[in-house]
Amino acid sequence: MRRYEDALWKKEMTLIYDFSNLMDSFIDASAQDPGFRKSVGAISEDDLNAMMPRISKARESLSRKWGRPSRMLAWTRLPHSQKTVVADILRTAARVRRKFDNFVVLGIGGSALGPIAVHEALGHPFYNLVSREERGGGPRLFIEDNVDPERMNALLTMLDPARTCFNVVTKSGNTSETMSQFLIARDMLRGAVGDRWRHHVIATTDKKKGNLIRIAQEDSLKTFVIPDGVGGRFSELSPVGLLPAAVCGIDIEELLSGAAWMDELCAREDIRTNPGWMSGALMALTMTRKGKNIQVMMPYSDSLKTVSDWYAQLWAESLGKKYTQRGRVIHAGQTPVKALGVTDQHSQVQLYTEGPFDKVITLLGVGAFRSDVAIPEGYPHIPDLHFLSGHTMGELMNAERMATEFALTKAGKLNQTITLPEINAFTIGQLLYFFEVQTAVAGELIGIDAFDQPGVEEGKISTFALLGRPGFEQKRAEIAARPAKNRRYMIGF
Repeated sequence: MRRYEDALWKKEMTLIYDFSNLMDSFIDASAQDPGFRKSVGAISEDDLNAMMPRISKARESLSRKWGRPSRMLAWTRLPHSQKTVVADILRTAARVRRKFDNFVVLGIGGSALGPIAVHEALGHPFYNLVSREERGGGPRLFIEDNVDPERMNALLTMLDPARTCFNVVTKSGNTSETMSQFLIARDMLRGAVGDRWRHHVIATTDKKKGNLIRIAQEDSLKTFVIPDGVGGRFSELSPVGLLPAAVCGIDIEELLSGAAWMDELCAREDIRTNPGWMSGALMALTMTRKGKNIQVMMPYSDSLKTVSDWYAQLWAESLGKKYTQRGRVIHAGQTPVKALGVTDQHSQVQLYTEGPFDKVITLLGVGAFRSDVAIPEGYPHIPDLHFLSGHTMGELMNAERMATEFALTKAGKLNQTITLPEINAFTIGQLLYFFEVQTAVAGELIGIDAFDQPGVEEGKISTFALLGRPGFEQKRAEIAARPAKNRRYMIGF
C-alpha cells in the first residue's frame, strides 16, 4: 500500500490551521496596554456569528459555479480527475530523465512560481549542485521566469543543447515573455541538432487557443493541455507543475493525494471545522472589517520560502480588484509580503511588533524536519552560549517561531499559524490546495471575481504596442501621445 492511501498516515499528516491569535479572546488577553483594544482589530465570536449568513450565501454561490469551467473553478477537479494525464506525465518524465542532462521550464507567473515552490519544498536544497545520483537520477532544473537578457545569455552558455529539454508553458499561448524565450531556445536547438529540435521541446498550453498550440501541432511537439477553467495561478496541480515535479523525481501522485485530502476537509458542512472556508472567512473579515491591508507570509523553513512567492501571486492577482462582481468600485485587496523565519526576525519583525496595526502575519511551521543537526557541547564557562548545547537546529528554529508568535500576540498584532507535520509531497499538496480554497472563499465573501486579472491586461497590451504587434496601432498612438516627461523632475543627467 502506498503511504498516502493509509487512513492513519493521512490523519497524522494533516496540516493544522491555528487562528487563535486572530481572536480577541487571545489578543486582548495578551496585550498589556488596554488602549490596544480599539486599534488591534481582533475578531470576536460575534463577528464570526454575524458573518455566517454571508458564508452560507457564498457557499451556495460557489457551489453553483464549481461545475462551470468558464468561471475558472476547474482547478477544484484537478486532484481527482487526471489519472490518464498523470500516466502520460510519468512516461514523459521517465524519457526526459533518461535522455537529458538539463530540463528548462520557460514560463512566467503561475507557469513558473508553482513549479519553483514545489521543487524547492521537496527537492534537495542544492539540487543543481549535487551529483545526478544525489538528486535521484534527474536532470538539472532551470526555471526561466523573466526576460532579463543577461540572465538568459548566461543560462544558454551553460547548456549543451543536445542534452537539454525545454518545457514551454503558457496557457494563452501568446505570452510575449515566454514565446520570446521559446524562439531563442528553438533557434539554439536548430543550430545544434537540426530538425531533431522538436524532440527537445515539450509544450504545455491550451488545447485550442493561442500560438503555442498552433506551433505544437505544426511541428509535432509533445504537448500537455492545461484544462479549461484552470487559470495560471491555480495551475500548479495541472501539467504545468506536475511535469517538472515528475522530471525531478517528486511523487506527483502523492502531491495530488494531499490536495484531494484537503478538498475533502474543505467539503465539511461545519465551517468551524473546515480549514479552507474558515481561513477564507477570517481573511475576508480582516480585510473588510478590521483594516488589515497587508498579509505577511513567514515560513519557518527554507524549503517553504518560495511558497511565499507562489502565494503572493495567488493572493494579489486574485483579490486585488477595482470592481465588485456587480460593478461597484471597491478597490479591494490585501498586499502580500514575503518574509522568512528566522532570517527576517533580524530585518522585518521590529516593524511587525511595534509598527502599524495594518497586518496579519501568517507563520508556516514544520512539526518534524526531514533531517536535523545537533548543536555540540562547547564553552561551558560561557553560560550565555553553552545553553545552546544539547539542542538541535530544528529545536532552535521552532523555538524562534514560537517566540515570534508570542511577541506578536503580546504586541496585539494579529497572527495565525499553519503547521505541516513534516514536509512531503502529501503535505505540500494539502498546503497549496488549502491556499487556493482560502483565496476563492475570500474573493466570494468580498464580492469580487477572484479568477480574472483585468489590471494585468493594460501592461500586456502596451507591451504589444511598443514592440509593433499588428492590431495594436491605436494603443501605440495613445502611448506616443502621452505628455512628455519634464526634465525638472529628473535628476542625474
